[in-house]
Amino acid sequence: MPKLSAILPDLSPWRSSRDFRLLWTQGLITYFGSFMAMIALPLQIKDLTESPVAVGAMGAVELVPLMVFGLYGGALADALDRRKLILWTEAGLGALALILLVNALLPEPLLWPLYVVAAGVSAMAGLQRPALDSLIARIVPHDQLTAAAALNALRWQAGAIVGPSVAGVVVAYAGHPAAYGVTVVTFAVSVLLCRRLTPSPAAREAAKPSLRGIAEGARYAWSRPVLLGTYAIDLAAMVISAPMAVLPFLADELDAEWSLGLMYAAIGLGSVVLSLTSGWTSKVRRHGLLVVFGTAGWGVGIAGAGLVDNVWLVLVFLAVAGAADMLSGLARSTIWNQTIPDGLRGRLAGIEVLSYSVGPQLGQVRAGAHAGWSGTRPAIWAGGVACVAVVGLLAAALPKLVRYDASTDEDARSRRAEKEAADGSRAQAPQP
Repeated sequence: MPKLSAILPDLSPWRSSRDFRLLWTQGLITYFGSFMAMIALPLQIKDLTESPVAVGAMGAVELVPLMVFGLYGGALADALDRRKLILWTEAGLGALALILLVNALLPEPLLWPLYVVAAGVSAMAGLQRPALDSLIARIVPHDQLTAAAALNALRWQAGAIVGPSVAGVVVAYAGHPAAYGVTVVTFAVSVLLCRRLTPSPAAREAAKPSLRGIAEGARYAWSRPVLLGTYAIDLAAMVISAPMAVLPFLADELDAEWSLGLMYAAIGLGSVVLSLTSGWTSKVRRHGLLVVFGTAGWGVGIAGAGLVDNVWLVLVFLAVAGAADMLSGLARSTIWNQTIPDGLRGRLAGIEVLSYSVGPQLGQVRAGAHAGWSGTRPAIWAGGVACVAVVGLLAAALPKLVRYDASTDEDARSRRAEKEAADGSRAQAPQP
């Protein structure tokens, strides 16, 4: 069925790269365990305190470590062996899960270790993510980067759906220690898989991690309109139109309190559907256009969700927004991996972590303040309309992003040549 195969996810990276298979499997296992802990941890804080403020404080202790260590992790990813960095941070995350398990087994579990571990997990994730993101371009052929991004997104979505679902059942029937025990086991398996990855040493000319090195990465991004456009469009979309903070109030206004969970799930469902039908994206070369259209589509979906009165139509529009956001994300990831030099890829991945962490947080603040001033539904639809307008302005201001073509862009062609030369050298090297 050739038409069906053109729509289904492209499995080329899975077939062509042993390291990608290991990393994908490791990530799936880790996501399952991580989401187990992500559900169990706030539930345990709730059980210990019965305070919404105490639960909400967990987000506050997570944000700063993610921002700081995300930038530093980017510098480390360019200066160290990325495999070792992934391995040791994965072991560190497993050790933090073990602390949660030990604390949960105490006759009277303590509260403060939960916040310490939450901050530690955020810091470890910040250190690890740039290495993970920047490793993909080394282990996957240049023309399979979009397919790899889609498969990685599908992996994350599977963990995000299965992990919390199972965690709720485990905590309800077996308690917090059981959930943390499962998390510890998943990280132990993940570490064993990471040990089997091929070493990925830094380039010989790599500089030691420093503020100067981080600034060098920022200057490179600023000098490349295509990269600058991907960061700017994503950040603007999240700050201007992220609606999650006010969805509970939207459900109340529609007299459909039962729909709140479905509203959150609809965005994720849209992204899953896009990932499952992403085979066609592997043939796209104009990824800048996908960024623009995908982000504008997110704005259209959010605007529609704020304008309609029927809760089922709200869910449809939120699913459209989720699919469009995933399309933009695939395109952004492809552009980064196709154009960023290997020696800077970690630092720019660190900048992406900063954008990823700050944008949604500021978006929640914007949505809440706007809703307090004009009402819930205007805060949602106006954010979506503003998102479309800002995307149009940024596209006009950054025409190189719109014209980006993987087959003709100078940076993309240089990275392709470097990747082919590196692959050829490895193929000719004597096997141990």
